[in-house]
Amino acid sequence: MKRTRTVILLILIVVVFGGALYYLWKKNQEDPITYTSETPSEQTIVVKTVATGSIVPKEEVLIKPNISGVIEKVFIEAGEYVKQGDLIAQIRVIPNVSNLTSAKNNIASNKTAYQTAKINLQTQQSNYDRQKALFEKGVISANDFEVVKNTYLQTKQGVEQARINMNSANQNYDIIKTGTTSGLGAIAQTQVRATVSGMVLDVSVKAGNQVIEANNFNEGTSIASLADVKQMIFEGKVDESEVGKIKEGLPLEITVGAIEDQKFDAVLDYIAPKGVAENGAIQFEIKGSLKKMDSIFIRAGLSANASIILEKADKVLAIKEALVQYDNETKKPYVEVEVGDQKFERKDIELGISDGIYVEIKNGITKDDKIKVWNQIQGIPNFAQQ
Repeated sequence: MKRTRTVILLILIVVVFGGALYYLWKKNQEDPITYTSETPSEQTIVVKTVATGSIVPKEEVLIKPNISGVIEKVFIEAGEYVKQGDLIAQIRVIPNVSNLTSAKNNIASNKTAYQTAKINLQTQQSNYDRQKALFEKGVISANDFEVVKNTYLQTKQGVEQARINMNSANQNYDIIKTGTTSGLGAIAQTQVRATVSGMVLDVSVKAGNQVIEANNFNEGTSIASLADVKQMIFEGKVDESEVGKIKEGLPLEITVGAIEDQKFDAVLDYIAPKGVAENGAIQFEIKGSLKKMDSIFIRAGLSANASIILEKADKVLAIKEALVQYDNETKKPYVEVEVGDQKFERKDIELGISDGIYVEIKNGITKDDKIKVWNQIQGIPNFAQQ
C-alpha cells in the first residue's frame, strides 16, 4: 500500500514536470513582440466647438398698417424685391359708427363756431370802420382807436382759427369714413407702403383679411416682412460647458444642411449675457455675421451649424495623440524614439494644441524621428502603415 502511494506520487511529479517543460517550450516558439513606428507629419490643427442654429436676416422689418380695415388688394408676393415707398397693399376702411357719429357732430360744432365768429367779425368790422373815421376827424384819441383796432384784429384771427378747425373736422371725418382725404396724396393711410428696401420674405395676409392698426395698446397686424438678404447672420445656441471657451471676434465656419460642400466664413459678434434653460441644460444665444456673398443665395430660416474656431495652428509638426505617453510620477509627456532594430529611447516633448487626433509638437523630436506605437493591439494588422 505504501509502495503504491509512492509510485502515484512519483508519477504526478513526472507529469507536472513534463507539463512545465512543454509550457516553456511553447512560449519559446512564440514570436517576440514587434513594435511598429510612425514619423511626425505636418498638420493644420484646429480646435473648435460646434453650435447649432439657423440662418436669419440681420434686420427683418415687419410692415404694419396705420389704420384698421379690410385688405382690398395685395400688390406683392414673397420672393420679390421692393424699394422703399413701393405700394404693398390697399386697405378698405370699415368705419366705426361711434367714431363716425362723433366726427360728424364735431363738424357741426365747428361749423357753428365758424358762423358765430364770422358774425362777430362783421360787428367788429363795422365798429372798426366807424371808430377809424372818428379818429381821422380827431374826435377820439389814439389810445381808444388802438383798443378797437386790436379787438378787430383778434376777432379776425379767431375767424381764421375757426375756419381751420372746421376744415380739420371735415378731414377727420373723411379719414374715419374712408381712410383718406383730399390733400394727403401719396401718404394716404389706406395705402400701405414699404418702409425699407429689400426682399419680401413673407406675406401674411390676403385680400379680404381684416387688419388692425399699430398703436400703444396693440402691436398691429403684420402685412409683410422685408429684409436685406445680402446681410445674413447665423443665430444659434451653445451649451454652458462651452460658452466659457468662446469670445466675441472669433472666426466661424458655417455649414448649411441644404447647401452641400459649401462653407461660409463668419465672425462671432454676440454672446448672450444670460442663459436659458432648455431640456435640463443652460443654453446661451450667439450671433455671427456672415461675410458678403455675391454668388450664393441662402434662404432665410435654413438650419445650419457653426464651428467656432478656438485655436488654430497652420502647418506645424504633429503626431497622433495616441503615441504620447505620460510619466507616472511627473505626468510630463514623452515618446519613445527608435534608435536601432526594435530598440527605443525615451524623449521628453513639449506639446501644443490638440484636436483630439493630432497634437502639436513644439519641442523634443524632429520630423525624421520614428515614434514607437506603444499601445497597438496585437493580432490586428496596422493598416496605417500599409
